[in-house]
Amino acid sequence: MSKTPVSSSLTRRKFIKAAAASSAVLGFPAITHCKSPNGKLGVGLIGVGGRGRGHVGACRNEDIIALCDVNENSLKGALKIGPKARTYKDFRDFYETMDDIDAVVVSTTEHTHAFATLPALQAGKHVYCEKPLTRDVHECRIITEAAAKAKVQTQMGTQIHAGGNYRRVVELIQSGAIGEVREAHTWVSRAWGWKSPADDTPKEAQPVPEYLDWDLWIGPAPFRPFHSIYFPGPKWYRWWDFGNGTMSDLGSHRNDLPWWALKLDAPLTIEPLSGPKPHHDIAPASMSVKYTFGARGDGYPAVEHTWYQGTEKPKIWHEKKIPQWGDGTLFIGDKGMLLSGYSKHVLLPENKFKGFERPKPWIDPSPGQQAEWIRACKGEGPEPLCNFAYAGPLTEANHLGNVAYRAGEKLEWDAKNMKIPNAPEAEKYLGRTYRKGWELG
Repeated sequence: MSKTPVSSSLTRRKFIKAAAASSAVLGFPAITHCKSPNGKLGVGLIGVGGRGRGHVGACRNEDIIALCDVNENSLKGALKIGPKARTYKDFRDFYETMDDIDAVVVSTTEHTHAFATLPALQAGKHVYCEKPLTRDVHECRIITEAAAKAKVQTQMGTQIHAGGNYRRVVELIQSGAIGEVREAHTWVSRAWGWKSPADDTPKEAQPVPEYLDWDLWIGPAPFRPFHSIYFPGPKWYRWWDFGNGTMSDLGSHRNDLPWWALKLDAPLTIEPLSGPKPHHDIAPASMSVKYTFGARGDGYPAVEHTWYQGTEKPKIWHEKKIPQWGDGTLFIGDKGMLLSGYSKHVLLPENKFKGFERPKPWIDPSPGQQAEWIRACKGEGPEPLCNFAYAGPLTEANHLGNVAYRAGEKLEWDAKNMKIPNAPEAEKYLGRTYRKGWELG
């Protein structure tokens, strides 16, 4: 069943009214399980192309009740997996008929993640949202707090979090294998911008593909004419209005490991170290940023963590004192080092750790990022490890790296009040003004 589109302003008014009513009536309910008598989870999916198509497949054994996408071709493809599902173009329409839905999967473009996620939380629905959780710090705080009130099962789509390698690294670091860690480095060689180069915002417009609702795709961002340099994904990643470049995309995966292993929380300072002159519209291909974190409970000392993307790498990497992996995280402790990638890790220096007895694994294996969430929604498993209480602060920190880069100076971060005391002018990068007809919260 497909709903007839209505005007953006009318839909938005109804959307706000419905969201407000649901949160008032339900009062952010406690965790509920699936309503279906067959024991299956009633799932609605928003954004069903790209990564979203994979999530549709991951839900094929549940009841796929609704599919939503601004791209008609993506909807057609998803219907092959969930042929009985209702279909929508506008997720604001989707949220007006969701009584039979237990859980929502959000895989839209980054700049609409928060808009597609918040009403689900307010209506007491379980939510799986692709990474990064939101487009900016302001949105991230809203979603994190809404999830805490909703008391539902949440998960951010950092699939590597479910892998065995990260779990073994966390166990090694937290067991003290390399001693106290006061320095860490994370680098990725891939950079959004090299595969879709652009020096400036295109001035000419191109015809909008017939299968795409460009106005809905733009959503809360300032309107701009269609151009193939923005669409399809992942081209949009490098444009500030739609994404946040490599930092928020791959940082969600790579910074997850030091965040988890070192039990990091809000950074105290964020300092840009390198990168081109900031562009008003385009995220950089290469840059580096250093974070400082204070001491944490359980005896974790203050630590510096530096992020590098594109051509940037740590000094110790250039000096060939460690294996020159293209991507990795290096933990430097007072008893040794640990270098990790996605699927492998090594204790350094290797001769020192020859015969090292590893700790007995204590982090249970995961059935997979999506399955972990589905089981929790149905009351068949524990709370997902990458829930929004964890993923929210991680995403905030990643966005703050971009804020520091764009501000061009070292920032002191007041996490509680979401302020930058030493550079208040940089606070404009924490959020933005939305296009008329689109409001959040």
